[in-house]
Order: sequence, then C-alpha cells, then structure tokens
Amino acid sequence: MPKLTHPQPSTIQISVINESTVLADADVAPVVAVLQKQVTNDFLPAWGTDAELTMVAKGDQPASGSWWLVLLDDSDQANALGYHDLTTEGLPIGKVFAASDLKAGTSWTVTASHELLEMLGDPNINLSVFVQNSDTAGVLYAYEVCDACEDDSLGYQIDNVLLSDFVYPSWFESFRTEGSTQFDRMGKINTPFQLLVNGYIGTYNVSAGSGWQQQTAEKRATNVLYRGAVGTRRERRTIPHDQWINSLPQRKIVGNAQKYRQQLQTIQRRREAA
Repeated sequence: MPKLTHPQPSTIQISVINESTVLADADVAPVVAVLQKQVTNDFLPAWGTDAELTMVAKGDQPASGSWWLVLLDDSDQANALGYHDLTTEGLPIGKVFAASDLKAGTSWTVTASHELLEMLGDPNINLSVFVQNSDTAGVLYAYEVCDACEDDSLGYQIDNVLLSDFVYPSWFESFRTEGSTQFDRMGKINTPFQLLVNGYIGTYNVSAGSGWQQQTAEKRATNVLYRGAVGTRRERRTIPHDQWINSLPQRKIVGNAQKYRQQLQTIQRRREAA
C-alpha cells in the first residue's frame, strides 16, 4: 500500500501596505524582511503556518488574493481611508497603528509582529478554546497568540528589530502541568493560560452570558476599558461577522490617502502660522 502523506499547507500571501504618515517606505522595508524571518523560522515550526510577505509601497496595489497587513497612523485614519474589517475581496486584514504606538511610547515593530502572527493564528477572529469548569459552566479563551505576552519588555530581536513574543499551542492545553513543556517563544511562561506583565486574554463565560471581556495579568475582568480601538482584533471579535465591512478598493483608498495627507499638511501650516 502507498504511504499516506500529510499535505503541506499552502503558503499564505500577505501584502504589507504602508499608509502611515509617520513611517517612510525605507523604514518599513527592512522590518518586513525581519517579520518574514520570524514567521518562517520561529512561527512556522510551532504552529505549522507559513506566509510570504511582500512590501507594498505607498500608492501601489496589493496582489489579488493576498491578505493585508496595513500600517496606519491610528484608527481614525483607517476609517478615513476606507480600511475596514476585511480586504476588498473579503479576506483577512490586520492593522498596525504606528502613530498611536509612538504617542504611547511603544514599538510599532512589536505591534506589527503581534498583528501579523495573530492574523496567521486566527485569521477569521472566531477561534477559541473551551475550558469546562463543571457540568454546566466553563470559559472560552480567545485564540490570540500574542496577547498573553505582548509587552515590549518581553519581546526579542532579530537583526536589531524588536518583535513580539508569542505563545505555543501548548498555552491553550489545560492538561499541561507547570514547566512540563515550552509555552511561549521566549520561555517566560510556565503554565497554560498564564498572563505575563501587561498581558491579557479575551474570555467568554458561557454561563454568565456577559459577552467577551478582557482578563488581565492582574486577574480582574474588564470590558469596555480594554475593548481596543475601532477596527482592532479585540473590537472585531465582539462584532457579529455579518456586520463586518469590506475595505474600499485600493485605488479609492490611495485617493483618500492623498486627501488625508493634504489635510494634515494644511492643519500643520495653520498651526505654524498661529
């Protein structure tokens, strides 16, 4: 009898689109190369998912059929340009708000790594793990691979670019005992569902019916305060998929981006003249 072989998963094509006004293409291109190394060398062996990243310069068109990782200033710009919940073709999209990171004093490269890996881990933002506490009670944990260890202080570098740590599948396996296996890339997590400093995870108590909330490392449940900016994965997980909106065609977005930058220049000139 012929040997049974497991089919190799196809490599996901991801267009990295730079629409941010605070990042030049020259800033982004080397980071894309580093993100490629992280996906192929670190994420693929742990999760079995690979991707090929392509840099899309300002004004260019992403390849048809590709998923998008979009670099933006903030959620307001995302809405102004027309980047919504899915790509034009209804495919997964991730958003990195670089200006928001700069204002908060956090690294946009860690955020880019975070969003990329979580899009690969749960592209439709609908996966979860159920932990049953009793015959009639249990908690769903969102299948997010970076939230538990997302803080910049926990990241690691490739070619001097800071990237996000991420959990392994074992983090979601409640049967694992303390220290029995590796739970994250950097080896800082010791048990399933452990949250490190500033870490969090979306949880849904199926008995309470209170919807998705964010459990933090401080063990307090939160909701609105930690729901995330409009368009983020945290926010989209709480929205029924029939309410998700496809992004505008890229040519329309490019036109919107030009108008957006002109408006920013006008505002800046008025401030300087005041």
